[in-house]
Amino acid sequence: MPKPNILHLFTDQQRFDTIAALGNGVIRTPNLDRLCREGVAFTNAYTPSPVCISARCSMITGQYPMRTGCYANTPMPIGRQTFMDALTQVGYRTHGIGKCHFSPDRYALRGFQSREHQEESPSQRDLEEPTYYRYLHEKGLTFANEVMGVRGEMYYVPQKSAMPAAEHPTQWIGDRAVAFLEEAPGERPWYLFASFIHPHPPFAPPDPWHKLYRTTLMPLPKVPPDNEALLTFINRVQNRYKYRDQGMDRHLVRAMKAYYYACISFVDYQVGRILEALERTGQLDNTLILYASDHGEHLGDYNCFGKRSCHDTAARVPMIFRGPGPFTGGTVCDDIVSLVDVAPTFLNAAGADITEHPLDGLDLADVLAGTTDREIVFAQFAYEDRSAPDFVSTPETVAAGSSTMAVSTRWKYFYSAPDNREFLFDRLADPGETRNQAYVTAFRSEACTMMRSALMEHLKACGTTAGIDGDNWRVFPQREIPPDPDAGLLIQDTFTPWAKMDFPPGYQF
Repeated sequence: MPKPNILHLFTDQQRFDTIAALGNGVIRTPNLDRLCREGVAFTNAYTPSPVCISARCSMITGQYPMRTGCYANTPMPIGRQTFMDALTQVGYRTHGIGKCHFSPDRYALRGFQSREHQEESPSQRDLEEPTYYRYLHEKGLTFANEVMGVRGEMYYVPQKSAMPAAEHPTQWIGDRAVAFLEEAPGERPWYLFASFIHPHPPFAPPDPWHKLYRTTLMPLPKVPPDNEALLTFINRVQNRYKYRDQGMDRHLVRAMKAYYYACISFVDYQVGRILEALERTGQLDNTLILYASDHGEHLGDYNCFGKRSCHDTAARVPMIFRGPGPFTGGTVCDDIVSLVDVAPTFLNAAGADITEHPLDGLDLADVLAGTTDREIVFAQFAYEDRSAPDFVSTPETVAAGSSTMAVSTRWKYFYSAPDNREFLFDRLADPGETRNQAYVTAFRSEACTMMRSALMEHLKACGTTAGIDGDNWRVFPQREIPPDPDAGLLIQDTFTPWAKMDFPPGYQF
């Protein structure tokens, strides 16, 4: 039997609950619904780290952050073998389109034989590489300087894209994926990574997609009673630097959700074009398809925005596989799974292997067959304040800024070191994570002890022990955001390589 082609469709910052077929009654995702009908939806899928770079590092290496040493949007380890390396070694044609977020060299191949780049922060080199920005420049489409949306102060303000639908970043990913698939048929199997920046903010869908959902028809965010008791330091840090900590405007939050959903629907439209290309070229039946995201987005839930925390809104992701093999039939699997499972699943389907390091993940074909006994998956994110000129990252600074998590089908436990606080949620009785039960000692001490012990044993097995003191968590100084409301506000402009920001005399700062 020939090796399957592998199509890896990936988004950035898409919540787990944004697919119509899986229970969202507002969003329209007909092509993701098709994948659910024809494949397997893993409805308890988690990121190994709720932020872009470390999640992607864990996905392509098959290892948790506790082993990769990549806990945040910081450099990935150099030279670590990826599943793209392994697929290349067994004869696959490997190609990446879109956002990879590789660090420190974002143009690196890391196992791909070729790439077409689309990253959020362009540079002059983008006019020399095969990139979305070069495409715009060559077509003379240089009328916009912020083609990914206006960031900085506008980062979480919904906005219509400056680019028309035909030239939108999301459409370009779809165009290039279709072009690859039309050229791909042959004797050689292929792996294609088609990675969309959306629905990552700014939420900037093109015209007319920005009118697909209307603010007044969008549900309000979920803000539990005693909401402040559910927040961690990283929630408050993000709300500050994203300009969202000076009160909640419910109309604005619903507008955000409308534009966020529109971004997802426009991605879904591209998924449909890509599936049509597979059918047109006769490759659909021999292509293993994965649709997933790197992490979620709070989107106003808990009065929070962004990612980085261990709440389901940030840490739980969509994950749909579609055949061949066991990934057929419109099945829903509620076993606990993780993005670290992507590598072993792809590799086993292709008859390939990562030989240079052990894998933390499982082949999801084995999970479906019921031949695995894993009960818990793990995650870690570390926030380090690198603003000091003499800052040096150490195991202690990582541990002091870490949120670490263990999740089973029944329980979620996480520990926020900057707050010196534990969180325990009963995922069956309280799926919305509205009450922290870590300190209800009369009834939950056994569950809390079990999950804490499992997490600590995992950290010890990975050699990540700077945050552990015997059988307890090491206590670090508690962190607080600055009291001045303007302290920590983020300026993160991303201009095109041809941008000119010269103001006339008399208008400079």
